[in-house]
This record gives sequence, C-alpha cells and structure tokens, in this order.
Amino acid sequence: MIAIKPIAHVDAVIEVPGSKSLTQRALIAASLAQGTSRLFGPLESEDTQYSSAALMQMGIAIDKNKEWRVQGNGGLIQPAAGPIFLGNNGTATRFLTSVASLGNSSYVIDGDPRMYQRPIEPLMHALQGWGVDIIATRGTGCPPLAINGKGIAGGTTILPEGKSSQYLSSLLLVAPYAKTPAVLKVEGEVLSRPYVAMTLSVMDAFGIAVECTPDFSFFSIPQGCYRAREYRIEGDASNASYFWAAAAVTGGRVTVTNVPVPSLQGDAMLVPLLGRMGCEVTRSGNGITLQGASRLEGIRVDMGDMPDVVPTLAVVAAFAHGTTVIENIAHLRIKECDRLSAMVAELTKLGVKVEEKDAAMIIHGEGGEGLHGAAIETYADHRMAMSLAVAGLRIPGVRITGEQCVAKSFPDFWQRFALLYPK
Repeated sequence: MIAIKPIAHVDAVIEVPGSKSLTQRALIAASLAQGTSRLFGPLESEDTQYSSAALMQMGIAIDKNKEWRVQGNGGLIQPAAGPIFLGNNGTATRFLTSVASLGNSSYVIDGDPRMYQRPIEPLMHALQGWGVDIIATRGTGCPPLAINGKGIAGGTTILPEGKSSQYLSSLLLVAPYAKTPAVLKVEGEVLSRPYVAMTLSVMDAFGIAVECTPDFSFFSIPQGCYRAREYRIEGDASNASYFWAAAAVTGGRVTVTNVPVPSLQGDAMLVPLLGRMGCEVTRSGNGITLQGASRLEGIRVDMGDMPDVVPTLAVVAAFAHGTTVIENIAHLRIKECDRLSAMVAELTKLGVKVEEKDAAMIIHGEGGEGLHGAAIETYADHRMAMSLAVAGLRIPGVRITGEQCVAKSFPDFWQRFALLYPK
C-alpha cells in the first residue's frame, strides 16, 4: 500500500516512457519485416515483456538495450515450444493470436485467469474466414486458444463487431502475409478508432499502405513484406494523462516533454478536453504543457475513442463544478477489470457522487468539496492505480493498495509521480 500526500500546487517537467500501443505494433511489424529494425524509445514493461518473449518463442531475435534491435523473419513463424503465455495483456493476446496463425505448426495462446474472461470470439471468427483453424479450448469465446497453423489464406473475411479495435488491428498487422490478397469488412461501430489509425500509420512506416473507407468498415490490404527500418516511439499519452490531470486538479503546471503535437495517439486528445474544463494548454518544444484552472467545469463527452483515459477524466471531473457525463464506454467492461464499475466503486469510496449506466458514467462534481480519504482497491489494473493516485494530490488519506500493478505499463510510475513534489 502506498499513501499519497496532498500537495497545494504542482510545477513539474516530466518525461514519460514510450507508448505501449506503439511499442507493441512496431515490435510486430519489425518482427515480420525482412532484415534488422531498430526501435528507439520503446516501453520496457510487463506487457511489452510478454509481447517480446512470445515473439522470441516464435523464432524472432530481439536484442534489448537502450534501443531494441529486432531481426525480422520476413513473416516466417517458427513452432513454439510450449504454450505462449501472455498474462493479462489483452493487446498482445489479440495480436499474437493472428501472428501465430501465420505459422505452420500448432500453437496455444494462454494467459492468466482474467484473460479467460476477456472475449476474443470476433477475432476468431474473422481468422476462420481467412481459413485459420482456431478454437477457444474452454468453449467460452475467450482464451485459452488452440491454433492449428497453416498460414492465412486471405480473400474476404468479416469482423462481426468492432467493439475492440485490437481485433481489427490484429488482423491488419498480419494481412499482408496472406496467401492471396486480403479484404476485411467490419460490421457494427468501430470503437477506439485512433488505435486503428495508429496501426495503419505503423504499417505504412514499415512499407505497407492499406486502402480503407473513412469509417473503417472496409479494408483492402496488399500482399507484401514489411521493410526493416529505424523507428522512434512517442512518449505514452495514456501515461502522460496522469501528470496533466495532476496539474488540472491542483491548479498547477506540468509539462510532458515527449508527447508531440500532433500525436499518433488518440489519448492525447484528453488534453483538449481538459482545456474545455478550464485548463490552459500550450505546446512546449516536443511536448505539451497544461496549466490548471482555479475552477474546473463539468463537460459532456463521448469517450468511445479514448477508453484508456476515461479513469483520468473521471478523477478530474470529481474536482470540477457541475456534472460530467462520460458516454459510449461500455467497452471499459472488458479491460483488465470491469473498469466502468470499478471506477464508480472507488470514486464512491472517496465521497464522489457518481452514477453508473450500462455505457456511461455520470459524475456530479462539487469542486472537490466533501471528499475524504480511503483505501483504494486497484483490481490489479494499472490505470485504476495511476488515475486514483491523482485524487490523493487533493484529498488527504488516499491509500493505493496493490500499487505494483503499474508494472504492466509504467514500471517506474511511483518514482516519476514523486517528481510532482518539490525537493
């Protein structure tokens, strides 16, 4: 358990680790490329360790120093000795399922007990449409998965829902290696669209240009092989969000030095939302500076494209005046925990007036008045721990239990969080 000390005002300059989302996408493109790629600024965390270990298990040579050197195999996936274990890394589980489908061997995709509750059936359905022999061994539509690999046939397949952009990104990343040109149709609303745009950007950077409709309902992916290259990874906007939120709730000032404008990451769009609440935003070199306001105002916002920063916004909303309505967030329920219910429960512990709807959260802010400390449960979810730590900058007595869960995406978060306090 870690106790958070309140602070009257923050004034800090912070550098955050590389983007987890970009690291995992670039790592897969580099692994499937022909030749040696160098990744600059990658995130070294529990999640990226699972991803890289799985790729090495399938025959990819990865040398990790300050930069990562990835010896691509041109799309040739080797048999894996034993199951491929991915913990509770949802992104890697979905991405590596498609990568394993390129092989000509049997593979088992496994994870921890929470992963057994996280759906993957839409991805399985689309892969089956490309001729992949894949089943969920427990018959639940969730991992573990068994793949009898014989490559991806290609042609046209349908992703029956776009509720997790990771399904779509997973299919896109491997589609150039199909035996015939691949076409992908998506039914239903595509959520977290900036993550799909990020995937397309990484693919393009490694030499594969995908044709698609503006609504991301149709994709035509050319056959080809990624080209090895040097690739620099932006600072993680999701992890930067906690420091911008710290400025917002304390009326202070924080500069995050390595999230650029514009950013490939949709979560950087949290900053304009904080601007709507009253904060002042400026570009500072290659980063973004946020100056908190003396009074924050509630807002209404659709966060379908930014699920990972919903907890951050919810905490800021607790210190705003008026009601904040965060809509289109049902997909939070299939994250590392049921993040929608969990945020409502933990904010309620602090005295926040908050309502839970099927796909929305409503926070009735009173400028932070009447809030009190509590022991916060993190549900082994890194974003719960980091977002609710921000509340402790204003509320005495906030204690974060299970604080080591931040290792999933931000191993030295607590050390960098300490930089908010004057020496």
